[in-house]
Amino acid sequence: MSLAVDYSVKYLSPEDLNVAASLIYQAYHDDPLMQELLKADKDSQQQYEKKLRALIREELHTFWQAKQPLIGLFDGESLQAIACVFSSDASMQAQRYWHWRLKLMMSAGYLTTQQLIDKEQTIRNALQTMGHYLFVAFIAVSPHHQRKGLGHYLLNSLDTLVKEDNEASGIAVFVTQATHQDFFASHGFEVLQSLQFSKVSGELLFKHRPAANIQEAGNG
Repeated sequence: MSLAVDYSVKYLSPEDLNVAASLIYQAYHDDPLMQELLKADKDSQQQYEKKLRALIREELHTFWQAKQPLIGLFDGESLQAIACVFSSDASMQAQRYWHWRLKLMMSAGYLTTQQLIDKEQTIRNALQTMGHYLFVAFIAVSPHHQRKGLGHYLLNSLDTLVKEDNEASGIAVFVTQATHQDFFASHGFEVLQSLQFSKVSGELLFKHRPAANIQEAGNG
């Protein structure tokens, strides 16, 4: 699907982070895994939403500090879609053992923080055989611009990140909903492994770097 010429893909600036947080919050508010990991038995909806906002805020801060790709799709100057991607060897891994972990514990609680860390470590362990790779942590499209092809356009732009990283074997994502799996499958992602987190199961998907590009990287 083609988009109007005023749409553009570019890296986010600090001024875009609040809008990015809002888009991610809306996209993941009803996500089964987020609800399972963040919502304790006695938590109210308001407490869950507070934890979700805290998680997204700290994630974006960590991405920014670690200089990991925050890719935005803009309609003119208005941010309409966002993808947060990190490299498997990013320095942000170490930060999460103190700064990120401490701040999230203060807002979301120890158990929630530990569950999130365990979830990420499980995914990293499942991807060990892939060597160096990229991972899509969040992807979100404005609720007012759904079904316009923005998500597909944004995902296509992530192929450029893989091409620019000569060492990357491909790009991965974890999904818990069938519609999301179909979306990524339409872009060449394949099921690598099924994973279970508490009561929620999902699929770890991976899109391999095209063989020709791997060969070119090796020759370069």
